[in-house]
Amino acid sequence: MTSAAALLSGQTPLAVRMRPISLAEVAGQKHLLRAGSPIVALADPAAASPGAVSIILWGPPGTGKTTLAQAIARSSGRRFVELSAITAGVKDVREVMQEAITQRDLYGQTTILFLDEIHRFTKAQQDALLPGVENGWVILIAATTENPSFSVISPLLSRSLLLTLQPLTDDDIGLLVDRAVTDARGLNGAVTLADEARSSLIRLASGDARRALTGLEAAAAVATSNAGDDEKPPAVTADDVAQAVDKALLRYDRQGDEHYDVISAFIKSIRGSDPDAALHYLARMIEAGEDPRFIARRLVISASEDVGLADPQALSIAVAAADAVAFIGMPEGRIPLAEATVYLATTAKSNAAYAGINAAIADIRAGGFGRVPVHLRDAHYPGAKRLGHGRGYVYPHDSEFGILPQQYLPEELEGRRYYEPKNLGAERDISARLEKIRRILDDR
Repeated sequence: MTSAAALLSGQTPLAVRMRPISLAEVAGQKHLLRAGSPIVALADPAAASPGAVSIILWGPPGTGKTTLAQAIARSSGRRFVELSAITAGVKDVREVMQEAITQRDLYGQTTILFLDEIHRFTKAQQDALLPGVENGWVILIAATTENPSFSVISPLLSRSLLLTLQPLTDDDIGLLVDRAVTDARGLNGAVTLADEARSSLIRLASGDARRALTGLEAAAAVATSNAGDDEKPPAVTADDVAQAVDKALLRYDRQGDEHYDVISAFIKSIRGSDPDAALHYLARMIEAGEDPRFIARRLVISASEDVGLADPQALSIAVAAADAVAFIGMPEGRIPLAEATVYLATTAKSNAAYAGINAAIADIRAGGFGRVPVHLRDAHYPGAKRLGHGRGYVYPHDSEFGILPQQYLPEELEGRRYYEPKNLGAERDISARLEKIRRILDDR
């Protein structure tokens, strides 16, 4: 085995070996690393007090969440403990807290608890973190790829700083790749990197440092295995990169920009009534291993937002597809997903209900809500009748057509129209009926 081959075999993954040992080595995230920023302050050994603030790092995979946590711990001299929300439970959290108290009391050492994928923790598991964060037993650095507003409990959010990480730029990825080729912790010059190969790695990384370094390591192994006995370091070519990197990962990044681009194109193709394009993007997501439940949720949203009451059956079909996917799983789940996709793409569409609720919410946020008309107020609790609640209310079922003239909106908003049906599909009938209804309601 050549020395280069020996270097590339049986080691800790390149992406792990190349993790920065200080904030100065971190690529990207300049908006978080300015002088005086919370991360820089945490990494300052002179400021290593037990009361330092906890932080939540939110961003796509490969943007440096674990890297930042470890760099902070190394730079500050604090004790570092790492847990993964995939495998850890409440018992593990409590054990870390107890050990952190012991380390603080006996040795004056502060513990950084890095919790990866905190969004996978249940509410009860997140609750277990609160005493440690609130009392300063640990400095929590939590990482998540999902919006913390929806995945992290409010008490924990309020006790932490939320910092958003951005995908790395091409220049950032290039810097990391170049460093990994030459650094002693990395490939240590065992290979060289052709310009086209470097460009391929940067393009395929989609802002994910881990993906770039994993691809580099795999391509270097290919180049080394194909090399002869020449002592000259083999050059990694674009063909080596193409051979090494998994084709599904080249086409689609489940967490990066490509993820959002493909799902956006999928929904817009449905909205634009192009079933062929919609099926194309559906196939791309399925082949890339996208969570089918995510696709199903987007179909349910599309059925409500883009189809609406132009075809009331669309929502039922989308929900049925979601239920079917959950029931039968993949790969068969692709069939109901495709059925719902084609149905939504080819049916009549109206966003009138969607536009209506948005308009109503806009009025509420602008202060346009007024008081509920007295005759519509609840009259069932003691004392309500004395206040006049319910007085003058007319019961619609007492009329032949089930509709009677009556004011329903607050007086301040009387006459406001939020729902304006389109002359499409089933909404054509709704429009005709609503016109008659409004004439009756306004005849007061």
